[in-house]
Amino acid sequence: MPVDHDRLFKELLTTYFEEFMLLFFPEAYEAIDFQEIRFLPEELYTDVTVGEKYRVDLLAETKLKGEDSLIIIHVEPQSYIQDNFDERMFIYFSRLYETYRRKILPIAIFSYDKIREEPASFEMTFPFTDVLQFHFLTVQLKKKNWRDFIRSENPVAAALLSKMGYNETEKIEVKKEFLRMLVRMNIDAARQTLISGFFETYLQLTPEEEEKLLNEVKKMSNQEGEKVMELMVSYELEGRKKEKVDIAKNMLKKEADENFIAEVTGLSSEEIELLKEEIE
Repeated sequence: MPVDHDRLFKELLTTYFEEFMLLFFPEAYEAIDFQEIRFLPEELYTDVTVGEKYRVDLLAETKLKGEDSLIIIHVEPQSYIQDNFDERMFIYFSRLYETYRRKILPIAIFSYDKIREEPASFEMTFPFTDVLQFHFLTVQLKKKNWRDFIRSENPVAAALLSKMGYNETEKIEVKKEFLRMLVRMNIDAARQTLISGFFETYLQLTPEEEEKLLNEVKKMSNQEGEKVMELMVSYELEGRKKEKVDIAKNMLKKEADENFIAEVTGLSSEEIELLKEEIE
């Protein structure tokens, strides 16, 4: 199944928008009033020159501290390389300004795996004058050294370790530090599932690597190691439950007998009935 990058980033950022801004844009964070934050519906625009439709991923409405007028913060996660992305950011900006007529803070998150120089502006100039100087904030995750974030208790930092700059030989250590971060943050189960689900989507270990990770955890101090081990066990159980749910859904779509589904998956009749309602 293809990864829905936009949905994953939107879910993470709407849950932890304030933490995201604090992590990467502390100056903007200090100026923004997060008590006034409200997320707006997605905007869909058509580029008539190429006949493509583009969806603005995340729009937040809020205020600056000490000001009454509303502002718009536009966050655009970009999961693939696009040569004219700076122009697209400007088009989004102009369409959003046309719609809302407010101050707009545009932010781009480059989440693809290749490291390259990305522009943070779109310009239009003539030999005799500058017509346009459009700038936007950027963060390129692959340029971030994951080790710089492992002491943080910011949940966004934990989730985004999976997209930062590490090599194949560091994957086991990255996941170990991710688990340690989760233990230190001590957040509720639902948000823990969100963060771990994001992380696991982008950083997956082979069975051999999981075995090495397990051995690494066993070497940790007793108290911390026990808590990390509990997390690993809970993730394994959750993964098995999800696999059973996926199997049950597929069988329901094929109109298999519900008693047979229960026998195969081990799910209760009540759970199967709820799944049936979901897919109808």
